[in-house]
Amino acid sequence: MVIRVATVAFEGIEARAVDVQVQIIPGSVHFNVVGLPDKAVAESRERVRGALIASGLALPAKRITVNLAPADLPKEGSHYDLPIALGVMAAIGALPADALAGYCVLGELALDGAITAVNGVLPAAMAANARGLGLICPAATGPEAAWAASDLDVLAPRSLIQLANHFKGSQVMARPQAAIASSGPDMPDLSDIKGQEGAKRALEIAAAGGHNLLMNGPPGAGKSMLAARLPSILPPLGPRELLDVSMIQSVAGILKEGRLSNRRPFRQPHHSASMAALVGGGLNARPGEVSLAHGGVLFLDELPEFNPQTLDSLRQPMETGEVMIARANHRVSYPARFQLVAAMNPCRCGQALEPGYACRRGPNERCVAQYGARISGPLLDRIDLRIEVPAVTAADLILPPPEEGSREVAARVAQARARQTERYAGKGLAASVTNATCPAPVIEEAAAPDAEGTALIRSAAETMRLSARGFHRTLRVARTLADLDGEARVRRSHLAEALSYRGRTERAVAEGV
Repeated sequence: MVIRVATVAFEGIEARAVDVQVQIIPGSVHFNVVGLPDKAVAESRERVRGALIASGLALPAKRITVNLAPADLPKEGSHYDLPIALGVMAAIGALPADALAGYCVLGELALDGAITAVNGVLPAAMAANARGLGLICPAATGPEAAWAASDLDVLAPRSLIQLANHFKGSQVMARPQAAIASSGPDMPDLSDIKGQEGAKRALEIAAAGGHNLLMNGPPGAGKSMLAARLPSILPPLGPRELLDVSMIQSVAGILKEGRLSNRRPFRQPHHSASMAALVGGGLNARPGEVSLAHGGVLFLDELPEFNPQTLDSLRQPMETGEVMIARANHRVSYPARFQLVAAMNPCRCGQALEPGYACRRGPNERCVAQYGARISGPLLDRIDLRIEVPAVTAADLILPPPEEGSREVAARVAQARARQTERYAGKGLAASVTNATCPAPVIEEAAAPDAEGTALIRSAAETMRLSARGFHRTLRVARTLADLDGEARVRRSHLAEALSYRGRTERAVAEGV
């Protein structure tokens, strides 16, 4: 007799159905796991053996074969421990043979029979619900699974004994409750920043339209402080965004205690990060920083210090909103719709633009050119807003804190986002679509300028040598400026301001910097 237990294998954030087949037959004493398992799955034999012995059960002196079907799908991770153990328990009569028929099972076993947390419970619960199954998962991840559906049958045992008693009717487990993460400490507020009114304006525009932002300025000007305060003016995650972000966090194992939060992610990798760390990859094709920042902000401080090849790997996810990780035996796709915020010094010494400063490496212009050349032109072309952040003077620092903080700016951002949602919903687009992410034909229609604006953008496109991408990104920023002003039509003033955020860098790229 063959016992079947349903579980899953992960491909990105997708959970593919896997059938765990357990057969116990007379023959030489052997416990074998087949079906393209990795090292962690192969080692499950010893964990299952120890957990069953700790639970008062002994493996029969027979041949035990576990097949993980489909056999050509790679099986990775420790979450196969629990379905294998339950299949063996059902095969030896420790559980009713039909008890597991309506459940998808995943969990790791400790040698004392405890069931410990695993990654990917939320996407597994979503897949189980789509297949009309319940879910058996570790107690630590029960609140996470409860978010999949209000009517999903979820069992979250702490040990094999507790689960066996539940199926025998001697101990009934309550369904876990969906949990929400505590708000935690208050986010940094814009009122902490004195001066830098131009940079604050650019930050508000970036938040309102979801635009990428590059800040260039000397050390200590407040670039990192500004970036850290961007989440405080962004709207909370919508329902669909929250689900996508939580599924990525679940697969990555950073969803604490199964609690979901509607705060947008803010990721800040160090400039020594490798390409696999930034875009994803490694042995098991794990999600990278661009996917962990999905729906939120990816902040790259000291942008030219990153490896140039690593930076250029951002170009594809910035355009498509997803990252594809290809391996010899499979391909994995992760969502990666993030908002890039980057900061850099004008040169390696950071003082090239200071009046009267002479760089030790030669003329200041050469130092600036060599440092800026580490960032490719195609990557810069994908950044909508590029601003210079001047040094803060002592006169700014002794002023009292500004009256306007994150709350007031967030209110204007929310109004601008609401206008975008209403506009694009009428065209059948998702609620999460912003001016920065809507299709090019849609933005051409939504940001069609008046006669004066048309003349300006035509002249500027020739003078500044705007690429097709640069042209559309200028229209996107202008549309955001009009949304902030509550204007239905993009005007010349909106286009002029949008062009000002590209002007200096466009000239620098054209000159070969």
